[in-house]
Amino acid sequence: MGGVVPTRFTVLGPVRAWNGDSELELGPPKQRGLLALLLIQAGHPVAVHDIVDALWGQAPPDSAVNVVQRHIGALRRLLEPELPARSPSRWLVRGAGGYRLEVEPGSLDLLRFRALRQEAARSAGADNPARATELLIEALRLWRAPVASDIAPEVRSHPAFTAVDREYLSAVKEAADLALEAGPELGTGVLVALRQAAAQQPLDEALHARLIVVLASTGHQAEALDLFRTLRARLVDDLGLEPGPELQSAHQRVLRQAVPSHAAPPAALEESEGDPEEEPGGTTAAAEAPPWTAATVPPAQLPADLAVFTGRRRELAQVKALLPAPEKPPSMVVISAIGGMAGIGKTTLAVHWAHQAADRFPDGQLYVDLRGFHPTGSIMSPGEAIRTFIDAFGVPAHRIPAGQDAQTALYRSLLADRRVLIVLDNARDTEHVRPLLPGAPGCLVIVTSRNQLHGLVAAEGAHSMTLDVLSEADALEFLSRRLGAGRIADEPRAATEIITLCGHLPLALAIVAARAAVNPSFSLAAVAAELRESQGSLDAFTAEAPVADARCAFSWSYNLLTPAAARMFRLLALHPGRECSLAAAASLAGLRPGQVRPALAELVRAHLISEPAPGHFSCHELLRSYGVELGEDKDTAEELHTARRRMLDHYLHSAHAADTVLAPSRDRIELGPQEAGVTTVSFADQTGAADWLDGNLSAMLAAVEQDARHGSGRHSWQLAVTLERYLDRNGRWQEQLAAQTTAAATTRRLGDIRGQAHAHRALGFVAGRLERWDESAENLSRSLELFGDLGDAVGQARVHRYFAFLANRRQDQEKALDHYRSAHALYRSAGHRSGEASVFNEIGWTYILLGQYGEALDECGRSLEAHRAIGDLNGEAAAWDSLGYAHHHLHDHDRALECYEHALTLYRTIRDAFLEADTLAHIGDAHHAAGRPAEAALALGQALEILDRIGHPDAALVRGKLTDLAPPSSSPEDGEGQGA
Repeated sequence: MGGVVPTRFTVLGPVRAWNGDSELELGPPKQRGLLALLLIQAGHPVAVHDIVDALWGQAPPDSAVNVVQRHIGALRRLLEPELPARSPSRWLVRGAGGYRLEVEPGSLDLLRFRALRQEAARSAGADNPARATELLIEALRLWRAPVASDIAPEVRSHPAFTAVDREYLSAVKEAADLALEAGPELGTGVLVALRQAAAQQPLDEALHARLIVVLASTGHQAEALDLFRTLRARLVDDLGLEPGPELQSAHQRVLRQAVPSHAAPPAALEESEGDPEEEPGGTTAAAEAPPWTAATVPPAQLPADLAVFTGRRRELAQVKALLPAPEKPPSMVVISAIGGMAGIGKTTLAVHWAHQAADRFPDGQLYVDLRGFHPTGSIMSPGEAIRTFIDAFGVPAHRIPAGQDAQTALYRSLLADRRVLIVLDNARDTEHVRPLLPGAPGCLVIVTSRNQLHGLVAAEGAHSMTLDVLSEADALEFLSRRLGAGRIADEPRAATEIITLCGHLPLALAIVAARAAVNPSFSLAAVAAELRESQGSLDAFTAEAPVADARCAFSWSYNLLTPAAARMFRLLALHPGRECSLAAAASLAGLRPGQVRPALAELVRAHLISEPAPGHFSCHELLRSYGVELGEDKDTAEELHTARRRMLDHYLHSAHAADTVLAPSRDRIELGPQEAGVTTVSFADQTGAADWLDGNLSAMLAAVEQDARHGSGRHSWQLAVTLERYLDRNGRWQEQLAAQTTAAATTRRLGDIRGQAHAHRALGFVAGRLERWDESAENLSRSLELFGDLGDAVGQARVHRYFAFLANRRQDQEKALDHYRSAHALYRSAGHRSGEASVFNEIGWTYILLGQYGEALDECGRSLEAHRAIGDLNGEAAAWDSLGYAHHHLHDHDRALECYEHALTLYRTIRDAFLEADTLAHIGDAHHAAGRPAEAALALGQALEILDRIGHPDAALVRGKLTDLAPPSSSPEDGEGQGA
């Protein structure tokens, strides 16, 4: 073969090729599929009829053979650009009725994989299982994804490709068997491949049996047993079959502890899909991202400890006894389930003990309030909790997989062989917390719940503890710590009566003590007398005597409030989320933020609410329930309805303002006028808008559900649709799916046609993100129909753009172009010049994906002129960036840099920090490709500084590019990635 410049290929994952250190553009989908077919049969002739069968299946066009010949010619020119016309190719050889691709063994990862596997077989035959395992692990690491993962699905389903995938499965099974024979220390290296293969083959019992045994051998016994339970349920539900002999045998081996145990180092994380392109027709396509490592700062999410905590010595000792001795490695996941009635002090105890034990968990502490008994019903889902935990470990959004099961697996992988303390507060029941449990030893989980979690005890081996009310001695100490020992000693009988009237309940005692502390002139006898007078005034609260007494304490404290603070307390109970911001509280009250601060401060002093962070207020659920009842008793239904509507207006109009700052040229729904007295937040820049959305997202998602169930439903769908772009860009597709499903159901109930059109559009797009293609097509088609019924051409055009974006994701560029043409015609009929201009750019981008760079330049040039004519700086910048990207791929790097500089100037003018960084990264890529590493490093460094400042996940990608500016190795992975 020879040749001065070496050419290298990969097919174990995406199909890629490098000429020297430059990655080659492989052309349109059929040409890429043809190359993949030749690569997996490298060195062997592939008949033309087999090529046609693989590329077109049972219905090839009459021109199929001619198309194959054209693609062969294009591949020859690509691989050997210096080859004279009509000269025989060294790479692509014709003969035996087809074509043969000749490659050196070291230049194709598949050939390297097969060579390593053969060498492993020789080592195993020579009775050296350890060496054989090491060779197979090296071979398996070459696989980035299923073979030729980026070609069209109908081509990849051809038997030639599925046969190569079976080679991978066989190698995984061989590695697992050899690792067990060689010793458990080699099992760790096999686990990543085993887990990946098992996820792709959910019903392969032989594969899962090996995974169960290897998990147990590497110290993951709990995960192994959990996997068997999951598999058994899947087999019974899907096939009506019990597990076969291999699975049963593996399960018994783990139960009998017949598998040697060995603690494994942290499991490698599976790479997830990169960031989406700039929404549709944006400026970037995701390049291959560098490896990601966990955040260097361990998460520390525990709430503040109570400085005056007292008592509970027996319970603290009970929890402490669950920990192994410091010098002993933990052998299992330890779970403590703390139960008891509302107000008994479950959370206080859990947080206090967690702070005491935090130093035993150097890898961090996680905390979440699951809101299992929230009066408004806004319970946090396990999926939402898992996403907050993944975020806490610093996983970039583009590295987080889309599906719920995949996110759970990622969460458990993050915890594998880490020592993390996890507090799951206010759980509803066992199923509420089961997905949040780690799968490997080393972690301690503390769960609090009003319910007895028998399922955790029975299935997970949890240690159960039920809190009772405080003893007399502990209650007296409780008051002494808050009021001073002298004051208690002066009036011991009154102190005892206060304890009795509060039912020995910590929450009630804390509220009464707070009132007594801020009124030191009050005698304890007077406090007790007022409590006696309050007793029985609110009998409907509950039949439980201690809580009824707590209610007496609540009413006593509430009755001492000023009218403004009392009203504020009642209104805060309407808020759906865990924390209520100052602006949301002001909107509830219909006042300015400055006017409600005194009332909120009074409630904090009375311990009726807390302020966990400046300007953010929280309330115990028992007190919130009390506030709801007070509101129903003292306020009219119309007053409460108007207050709730003001709060919803606050979130809706503020989210709308934030989304406008983040994407000023995007079409969005028009909102009606807001209620009088609503505080709407405004934003000076994108960072402020993104920070506000981050901080208030949980409350807004809860508001979507609350208004759908208990309100008019109008705010529910409008808020969900307004949050669509933010949820999509941040990869929060599970939350998006839930919110838009609620929105679609709500609009159908309301008979709101326009709302249905928007909701089905958003629901269809996120279904596509999650690769639920039938559901996506159904919802987008419904949206298109509804916008048509409304005569809304602009709405129809946007749906066509969504169809096109998803078609590009499926590498069906021809279908994408059809949808873009429809969108363009609709925008033109509506006189929507901005939409027309954007579609030109998106068509250009699709041509880039097809490798048709001349056509791309024409379309992006039209987009540029159109955006200039209407003064749309954002669109103009995007067009310049796409032009630069096309010139880059034509290897005209100087012209690419000119275009990028225009885009950079405009993005700086409109203060779009992220897209400024994005274009700087493109500038770095162009300089790198032109052989100017110093200039490349300067541009990439500027991009990284911006991305780090705004906390964007693409910082990891740019940081990796800076690292790659070091002298390249001979590995294909170190070649330049053309997609920025």
